[in-house]
Amino acid sequence: MIVSVLFGTVTLLIGNLFRLRRPYKEKLVAYESGNLPIGEPREKFSVKYYIIAMLFVVFDVEAVFLYPWALVYDKIGLYALVEMILFIFILVIGYIYAWRKEAFNWS
Repeated sequence: MIVSVLFGTVTLLIGNLFRLRRPYKEKLVAYESGNLPIGEPREKFSVKYYIIAMLFVVFDVEAVFLYPWALVYDKIGLYALVEMILFIFILVIGYIYAWRKEAFNWS
């Protein structure tokens, strides 16, 4: 642990001491995929943006679980089918809840 901390610290210090410092206007501009930044960097996003992002992650995780399950379904049998139906049922209840709370409306 001590060796890894020392290695990281020494590497950063050596890099800081020997790196070239030639700041100029273009080099100091924030770079975002080849586009100049527009607007404030500390722009506040609506809470709905984060809610939709979390819902996307939840339903994406569902797809991640469904694919391997479908590949080995013939080996795991009826018990796994009941488990997956229960899993999908719980996700559908969550989807209906989010729909009724109008979490999918962007405006």
